[in-house]
Amino acid sequence: MFNKSIKVRKYREKCGVSVIFMSSLFSCIAVALITIFLFKEGLVLFKEVSVKEFLTSTEWFPSSDNPKYGILSFIYATFVVTGLSLLFALPFALSLAIFLAKMCPERLRGIIKGCTEVLQGIPSVIFGLVGIAVVVPAVRALFGGNGYSLLSASIVLSIMIFPTIVNVSEVSIRAVSQSLCDASTALGATKAQTILRVVLPSSFKGIAVGIILALGRAVGETTAVILVGGNAPILPKSLVSMGRTLTMNIVTDMSYAEGTHMQALFASGVLLFIIILALNMVAIYITHRKGSNKYDR
Repeated sequence: MFNKSIKVRKYREKCGVSVIFMSSLFSCIAVALITIFLFKEGLVLFKEVSVKEFLTSTEWFPSSDNPKYGILSFIYATFVVTGLSLLFALPFALSLAIFLAKMCPERLRGIIKGCTEVLQGIPSVIFGLVGIAVVVPAVRALFGGNGYSLLSASIVLSIMIFPTIVNVSEVSIRAVSQSLCDASTALGATKAQTILRVVLPSSFKGIAVGIILALGRAVGETTAVILVGGNAPILPKSLVSMGRTLTMNIVTDMSYAEGTHMQALFASGVLLFIIILALNMVAIYITHRKGSNKYDR
């Protein structure tokens, strides 16, 4: 009976390992197939359009008699919207993460965490609709223009990436050893000094990864920004100008694109894939890097 029980446990363990292995293998195969398909469809474009023209031209006229496939204006809008959204979200998100981890009463913490998680689960189209109703009129009234702009898209996007930064940063800050904080306090440091000089440096890796994950979502977001960004295929002259990001351009044109036009959209997807891959590589590097802060052991 005892031997039979051992055999059952070993069998279950082997089944569990097999399921985990197959799941990992499936993930690797899926990524490989997506990568191959994307590059296969996208790189064909460069037989007809040079890489330099594609990346440095601002002319996007795919349906004209003399078609142009320049995506520089879309790259510019993507980086402006992503950078601004991070600039808007980071101070508030990091402040809230510090408050939740080190200062907030447990009952209030549960309420705030619940609200943050609900915010993270709201569909992006809802953010877009709220942006049309609230953000666009406010930008129009305060800064001029018609309200549909890179600035409006950045504000909406900052709200969307806010929970990601908060959740990851809060977990990282809470993981800092209490003994470090106690030692800092014993040496005469105030609570603010302890947070700034001990807690934040010690949780740098986690905070940085949270920021990179938020950037990845910001770069790939489509629905919300397409509703408030103006979706104009031009090089924006100011933050209150309309613009179009790479994802907005793909979604806008995909329904009617064909031939070289379709290849140009896939090539845009290749560029997005490379950007996201680079962000993930940075996150992996930061996570596994030794001695990235003075409290690492």
